[in-house]
Amino acid sequence: MENSPKLTVKDFENVKSNKELFKLISDKQIPFAKVKRELNYEDELRCLQIELVKLQQWIAKNNKRVAVIFEGRDAAGKGGNIRRFMEHLNPRSSRLVALDKPTEVERGQWYFQRYIKELPNPGEIVFFDRSWYNRAVVEPVMGFCSDAQYRKFLVQVPEFEHMLYEDGVVVIKFWLSITKKEQQKRFDARMGNPLKHWKFSPVDKKGQELWDRYTHYKEEMFTNTHTAYCPWTIIKTNTKKVARLEAIRYVLSKFDYNGKEEAMTNLNPDPNVVMRYYRSVIQND
Repeated sequence: MENSPKLTVKDFENVKSNKELFKLISDKQIPFAKVKRELNYEDELRCLQIELVKLQQWIAKNNKRVAVIFEGRDAAGKGGNIRRFMEHLNPRSSRLVALDKPTEVERGQWYFQRYIKELPNPGEIVFFDRSWYNRAVVEPVMGFCSDAQYRKFLVQVPEFEHMLYEDGVVVIKFWLSITKKEQQKRFDARMGNPLKHWKFSPVDKKGQELWDRYTHYKEEMFTNTHTAYCPWTIIKTNTKKVARLEAIRYVLSKFDYNGKEEAMTNLNPDPNVVMRYYRSVIQND
């Protein structure tokens, strides 16, 4: 062990980039596969976040309105994805929307009313950590709405989204797809980390027990709300970091913004990770 190759302080002082570091480690024949994956991820994320900054500037300059919706089972990675999207964006023209349960007044309103006021203003990009699609899956699974309310929602949501489309609002709908085994693994990790206890709720606990019921309502949601003008895009999220990169790539691929041709990385999402919903698509969940 004493004769095994090592990196010295001088080595670190002499390297100027991750590429040079990779070469040095390789030349010294030091095992570094895990470190290389992490450094590659950080490099790739930085390049994609630079493109997000360009996209945001283009959205602001051209008064575009963009809403990116993140849906999926608990622990699928919605918050983690959104954090990487927003990390370097200007908060003056980007927002996170994560609504709590409706108030007594809101329960008496038209279901979409509280979401309408959260829609993007001209020049703004808004990220929804769950959205009006609560009524498509979580609410009927947990008994938080009546069957009549659920059925009415399925009829109204395509019309609601068509109005947004006709008015020029760009809505991108992500479903983050996770396996039952991976969900349980992430639940266990949350319970084992004091900093993440707040993420675990009674609803989360029901996620494993009611897995098949969630699956039924998820499929009903896709069948009734996947449209040409507002389609569902599925992202496989068992590998968190890959999912984050590919979600960003997908959003960037949807816009012809200034400076896109100068991107320092590939902007085409991996079709093995990101796919348009259709009935025969193979999903994690």
